[in-house]
Amino acid sequence: MKTAIAIRHVAFEDLGTLAAVLYQMGYAVTYVEMGLDCLNDIDPLLSDLVVVLGGPIGAYEKQDYPFLVDELHFLEHRLEADLPTLGICLGAQLMAHALGAQVYPGPVKEIGWSPIELTQTGMQSPLLYLAAEQSAVLHWHGDTFDLPAGAVHLATSNKYQNQGFTWGRNGLALQFHPEVTASGLERWFIGHACEIRATPGVSVTQLRQETAHYINRLEAQAAKFWQAWLEKLEKEASNKLAAPATST
Repeated sequence: MKTAIAIRHVAFEDLGTLAAVLYQMGYAVTYVEMGLDCLNDIDPLLSDLVVVLGGPIGAYEKQDYPFLVDELHFLEHRLEADLPTLGICLGAQLMAHALGAQVYPGPVKEIGWSPIELTQTGMQSPLLYLAAEQSAVLHWHGDTFDLPAGAVHLATSNKYQNQGFTWGRNGLALQFHPEVTASGLERWFIGHACEIRATPGVSVTQLRQETAHYINRLEAQAAKFWQAWLEKLEKEASNKLAAPATST
């Protein structure tokens, strides 16, 4: 059975719609809870897939959250080996940081539903299922990152330039949240209550109304996106196995 590790920072930001697709495609999923579990006990090269999820802290806040140092080292090894790795929101920022790019507070909070705009490369990727004409997506962040050297830019929004990139053949970083579900977001509205109240122009009522309008379409399109992306990873793995060994 294929294995997937999900690195989680807060309990309510989980795999969402990605979990069902992983199970359908034969993955056994294990959550690693940062702040509780020791990431140093896990070999970064063994799992078939690693997913680094979101959370309400900054990738640069290593003094306050020392476990971030372990995450960055874990990701450095994983990305150097070009193994299947997905980062969502904080996870994307950590991937960028591990690849040598700067992560920092942005000029505004981006919280709520709006479309992403795909680059030409993004339109030729599985992200096509999440293009603006297909579905709006949920944004929930205040930090942003520079595009790492060697990364391929995939998506933008009307507030932030860097909404997604690929690294190598198997790394994907997404600033937005394609994984969310209607029931799961109710926990977000509780867990992020202070941030919602502190953000001008954002309210639980507004977020709940937008979610009711957009979530069914996103869940359907996200399932297609996840399946296409995972199938792409498996094709890459098959091509690697089929490639003839080079003599030294």
